[in-house]
Amino acid sequence: MFADKYLKKNQHRSLIDDLPDEAPGIIVVIPCLREPDLYQTLNSLYSCNLPNCLVEVLVLINHSETAEPETIQLNTVTKTNADKWIAEHTKSGIRFYALGPVVLKKKWAGAGLARKKGMDEAIARFNSFNHTGGILVSLDADTLVAKNYLTEIEKHFIKNPKHVGATLAFEHQKIALDEKHRRGIELYEKYLAYYKRALQFAAYPYAMFTIGSAFAVKADAYVKRGGMNRRQAGEDFYFLQNLVQLGTVGEITSTKVYPSSRLSDRVPFGTGPVLQKWMKGEEDLRSTYNFEAFKNIRELFLQINKLYKIQPEEYEAFIKSLSQAMRNFLEVDNFYAELNDLNNNCSRPETFHQRFFQKFNAFKILRFLNFAHEKFYPKADLIKQILLLEQEQQA
Repeated sequence: MFADKYLKKNQHRSLIDDLPDEAPGIIVVIPCLREPDLYQTLNSLYSCNLPNCLVEVLVLINHSETAEPETIQLNTVTKTNADKWIAEHTKSGIRFYALGPVVLKKKWAGAGLARKKGMDEAIARFNSFNHTGGILVSLDADTLVAKNYLTEIEKHFIKNPKHVGATLAFEHQKIALDEKHRRGIELYEKYLAYYKRALQFAAYPYAMFTIGSAFAVKADAYVKRGGMNRRQAGEDFYFLQNLVQLGTVGEITSTKVYPSSRLSDRVPFGTGPVLQKWMKGEEDLRSTYNFEAFKNIRELFLQINKLYKIQPEEYEAFIKSLSQAMRNFLEVDNFYAELNDLNNNCSRPETFHQRFFQKFNAFKILRFLNFAHEKFYPKADLIKQILLLEQEQQA
């Protein structure tokens, strides 16, 4: 079976005893920790139009081995209530499972490990049928979905059989928010859209939204990339940026997921913490990365062909032609060493161009942006930067 080695390496023990009569085509994985709104998410999925394949929904209730008694009690109640909900909501074509509560090692307990545990269980399900093309879908326990959510995911991978994964369009829930809270989530959504579009302008080929509740991945691609990481936050960003190195990650815009806009401090960064800081006046969502920094990135990326088999003296001349921010960053980052290694292992310009973005990837871009804004550029008004970007795209 395709995932035998992966499951053995990760010491996976199945959480579900029974197997369906046919291979599931889509498995939705939902990590769940202290989630009072879980049933809204389950109702949302239950109300979906169903695809032609069998759908399974795995809710992984989890907490750390050092969790407070209150959390353990709440998760126990969640399990009981989820089992009751499942017993009352049976429908041909979709099956729900409430797993756990799973106790996570304190060293790794968090969003990444919880998502990984659920996804690995889904892989074990696909593996039982050797279903390499099974679609593994990541969702959160406070997120709603559109009625055509499942059917559009199925359609995308039928139309694009070579895609290894896909992101989904999203819009945060805004009903019943006070004015400042609503303003904060609106600004945050504008920032996310600006960042993605600015990366596209900069000629980065893998610009995408990285939202934990809004992506899907093929089963075999998940295994080939080593599965989900155990990061306590940002696991979605790291996973998707690694996944693009394997193949095309598409974008599904014909349906939507609706993540919560709630305030939270359960993870160190992400929507919840950002909004909480905004509400406390500790974060100004009206300012963002200066568009000039993205122009610096574009200047480099549009000249990648010049770096193929470049000699040391040519490289020195090349970086002197770049912006001071980029030039200083490449020097501090010792990028020539990475470039030299890349050139030594690429015999064709096409291969070099493709592998260049394994070196100068989304992580390095983020490091450059932070470096540039510490030393060269002030953060700038978000709306003005969006207008500058639009003007450049129209020019």
